[in-house]
Amino acid sequence: MNARVPKTPPTWRQSDGKPVSCLEKIKVLNQNIQEIETLCADALEDGVLMGCDARQIKDALHELIEGLAGGSDAMHALAVKNRFHLL
Repeated sequence: MNARVPKTPPTWRQSDGKPVSCLEKIKVLNQNIQEIETLCADALEDGVLMGCDARQIKDALHELIEGLAGGSDAMHALAVKNRFHLL
């Protein structure tokens, strides 16, 4: 596996543009992104080692992200269903 240089985490923002201030929420968001980055890098490496085209794998990952349910309405419905509090 390739060594990756840690990236500076983004400033997480609420839908109104204000920064998320809860340190525990920021920590969870940063950990999630780090885990996703590692998983994607591993999937790309595996695919290339198996002879797949790297561009096609990256395109598939982009499509996966673009296909995720998003927006405040979808997330609010999910939060209500699972009884989570939104940021």
